[in-house]
Amino acid sequence: MAKTKQRRTKHSASSPAQPKPGVNLAESPVSWLYARGHLSRRQFDAGEALRNDWERAQFDGMTTMNWSAMIDSGQRRGPAEHLEPSEYAMAARRRFEEALAAAGRDMNDLCWRVVCACESIPTVEKDLGWPARSGKLVLRMALDRVADYYRIAGE
Repeated sequence: MAKTKQRRTKHSASSPAQPKPGVNLAESPVSWLYARGHLSRRQFDAGEALRNDWERAQFDGMTTMNWSAMIDSGQRRGPAEHLEPSEYAMAARRRFEEALAAAGRDMNDLCWRVVCACESIPTVEKDLGWPARSGKLVLRMALDRVADYYRIAGE
């Protein structure tokens, strides 16, 4: 009997029927570490926030200015819910870059590669010339800093 992998996808709160593209929670290194008790809920949430901003910064679709809104209304737009797709992408890119900067210069590469690129910690450790098993500790410290940046409450 052939075994099949169950693909679980994360649904966004704004559109629960639409799965988020690109996030396979069954294969994500951050989910794997969290499920085995290597990351706290706060660290996991920080990783998810970072990945969400990374995905939003890569926004597909219309990324040019919609001039019709300015011509039609003649009024200023309201708060953030009225941002154009390109503005969402730019805001996400800014948050992503600031969150990685908060992680620290020596930790942001590991953080990005594990959280966003879904590389395994041993692969990143080897590529960076780090000792085995050091990546989990560094990732936890980086995600604590990222959680501080995103103001995620918890432990």
